Amino acid sequence: MTTLLGHNYIAGQRSANGAVQLQSLDAKTGESLPGTFFQATEAEVDAAAQAAAAAYPTYHNLSAEKRATFLDAIADEIDALGDEFVATVCRETALPAGRIQGERDRTSGQMRLFAKVVRRGDFYGARIDQALPERQPLPRPDLRQYRIAIGPVTVFGASNFPLAFSTAGGDTASALAAGCPVVFKAHSGHMATAEWVADAIIRAAELTGMPAGVFNMIYGGGVGERLVKHPSIQAVGFTGSLKGGNALSQMAAARQQPIPVFAEMSSINPVFLLPEALAVRGEQVASQLAGSVTLGCGQFCTNPGLVVGIRSSHFSAFLEQFCAHMNTQPSQTMLNAGALDSYRRGLDELHEHVGLMHLAGQPQQGPQAWPQVFKADVSLLIKGDELLQEEVFGPTTIVIEVEDQAQLAAALHGLRGQLTATLIGEADELLEYRWLAESLQEKVGRILLNGYPTGVEVCEAMVHGGPYPATSDSRGTSVGTLAIDRFLRPVCFQNYPDALLPEALQNANPLGIRRLVDGEPSEAKL
Repeated sequence: MTTLLGHNYIAGQRSANGAVQLQSLDAKTGESLPGTFFQATEAEVDAAAQAAAAAYPTYHNLSAEKRATFLDAIADEIDALGDEFVATVCRETALPAGRIQGERDRTSGQMRLFAKVVRRGDFYGARIDQALPERQPLPRPDLRQYRIAIGPVTVFGASNFPLAFSTAGGDTASALAAGCPVVFKAHSGHMATAEWVADAIIRAAELTGMPAGVFNMIYGGGVGERLVKHPSIQAVGFTGSLKGGNALSQMAAARQQPIPVFAEMSSINPVFLLPEALAVRGEQVASQLAGSVTLGCGQFCTNPGLVVGIRSSHFSAFLEQFCAHMNTQPSQTMLNAGALDSYRRGLDELHEHVGLMHLAGQPQQGPQAWPQVFKADVSLLIKGDELLQEEVFGPTTIVIEVEDQAQLAAALHGLRGQLTATLIGEADELLEYRWLAESLQEKVGRILLNGYPTGVEVCEAMVHGGPYPATSDSRGTSVGTLAIDRFLRPVCFQNYPDALLPEALQNANPLGIRRLVDGEPSEAKL
C-alpha cells in the first residue's frame, strides 16, 4: 500500500514545517483515511510562490517541444495510476470507479491535447508587419508581435472534479502549456488524491529535466489568500462558488499590482422547452431531463437548474411526467459533508421563498441528497430575483411556466450570465424561435440544441465560460484549447534584427509556425 506523506510540494522537495495537521475523510462514512496532511505555513506559501517565480525564466523560455514533452510525460504518469489510486479517489469523493477511470482518461487526454497545441505553435499568435521605409508621409517601422507566458499562476482545485479540474486539471494543463509555473492549492475534500497526482507531475518533471519549481502544491485552509496576494503570482485559476470567486477577485484587484482571476463560479444552465417538441416527445424529454438534473448527484457545473416552458396542455403533461421521474430517482451520497450541508441550506431557502412551490422529491433527510423539483412564478425571473438564479449545488431544478413568447423574452432578459443554455425543439420551431437562440448568445458561453448540458467535450471548439456570474471573465474558457489564452500576454518587437527576435518571429521561421504577415496567413520564409 502506498504511504502518503501529506507534505507540501515546494521546488521539487517536500516540506512539513507547520503544526496544523489535517485529515482526509471517507465521503460515505466520515472516517479518516490513512495519512496526515500538514497545512502550509506562511513561510512555506511564500517559498512555493518564490519557487515558481525562480522557475519562470527558464521554463517559459524552453522550446515548445520540451514543454510539450513534459505535458506528454505528465499524461503518461497519470495513465499509470492504477487500482489503488482509483480506490483512494472513490473513498474521498463517493464517486464510482467508472467515473474516476473516465476522469483520469480525460485528465491525461487534455494534457496531450495541450501538448499538440504547443507543438502546433499557433498559441504564439505571431503577427508581422514588415517595414515600409518608402511610405509617405511617414515610413513604417518593422513591427512583430507574439505572446509570452504571463508568469507564475495559482490554481485552486475544484471539489466536484477531483482529477479533471484539480491538481493536473485544465487550469494546470493550460498554464503549463503557456509556459507558466504553477502553485496549486489542494482542495480539502480530496487531499490524498491530490498527493497521488502531484507525485505523478513531479516524476514527469524530473524525467524531462524541468526546473525544480515548475509545479508546487500546498495544503490547508486560509492559505489561498496569501497566495493570491503574493507579488510573484501573476494570475489565478479557480473553479468553485460565486462567493469564493468574488472574494479572490477582490483580493487580486486590491493588490499593489492587480492580477487577473479566471474564475468559474455559478450557473443554473437554463433549458427551454419548445411546444412542438413536447407534443411530439414530451415523455422522452421528461425522462432525459430528469437524468441530466440528477447526474452525478447534481454536482456538475452544467446540471440544469432552471426549466422554462410555454403554457399548454403538453407542457402540463410534461411537468407531471417529469415530476414522476424525479420522484423515482434515488438519493445519492455527495462529495463531502460540506456539500450536503450546503445543499440542505439551499433547499431550506427555496422552501421558504415566496413565489416558489415544491412539486416533487422526498423530504431531505439522512446522509444523502434527495432530488427535488420546485416551481417558480415567472415574475421572479423577470424581476431578477437573486435566489431564483443562485446555483443549488445538488440534484434540484426549478420549473417556470410562461404565457407566451413575449413573456418568454421578458424572462430571458432577467436571466443572468450562464455557462450553458439548451433549446429542445423540432426543426421547424427552432427556426421560428431563432430569436431565442440569438438572444441567448448574449447570456451564455455554450448553446445546445436538442441535447443536455451535462458532459463537456475537451476539444478545440469547446467554450466552458460565460458572462458574469458564470465566470469572472467571459472572454475565456476553462475547458478546451482556448484555455491557454488566459495565461498569455502579447509583446511587440520594433525594429529588431532577426538574430535577436524570438524564433517564432524570425524571417526564416525555423519553427514552421503559421503567422499573420501583413494581414495574410503565412508559414513561408519572408
